[in-house]
Amino acid sequence: MDGEFDQADAGAESVHGEGSHTSAGGASDLDSLRAQIAEKDREIAELKDKYLRTLADSENARKRIRQQSEESIRIQRENILRDLLPIIDNLERALAAARNGNDAKTIVDGVEMTVRALIDFLRAQGVTPLQSVGQAFDPNRHEAVDHVASQLHPPNTVVDEFHRGYLIGDRTLRPARVSVAKETGTDSEKRNGGESDASDIESD
Repeated sequence: MDGEFDQADAGAESVHGEGSHTSAGGASDLDSLRAQIAEKDREIAELKDKYLRTLADSENARKRIRQQSEESIRIQRENILRDLLPIIDNLERALAAARNGNDAKTIVDGVEMTVRALIDFLRAQGVTPLQSVGQAFDPNRHEAVDHVASQLHPPNTVVDEFHRGYLIGDRTLRPARVSVAKETGTDSEKRNGGESDASDIESD
């Protein structure tokens, strides 16, 4: 009997020993998970801090670029307006000459000088006048307001302009308003090889 009790006690001790090992292993795994979570939290905090810093730097860069752009536009505008002032001076001198009863030639010379100054100013800004008369009609550069019969110009040729067009670089700043030559009876006969139109034959 004593032998059986000894074996039972040994078995119990064995079971208690395994339980203590299992409990210790579970605690170690839990500590490991907690350490991993803490490490991830630290990494997340660092990434969040980097993101916020990057966002702030980006916003500061946008503000700086916007301020530089506004400053550049302001300087360009002031330069353009400053270049216009001498032209106003010339116009005022022309008006003063007219009021003082000076001869017409003096006034005309003053106006011509002002126009030349304006054209020079526009050229400095990349704007050039468009030469239209005698050129083929171009819908990208011309606005036709009239069609006239002309013996001096081929059909679809600009024969007169009501106001001048201007280019800025290769683009049209303002199209020229022009009158365009249309076909005359002579042009129609040449195109048809000298034959009469069907309407002429019917009328005969």
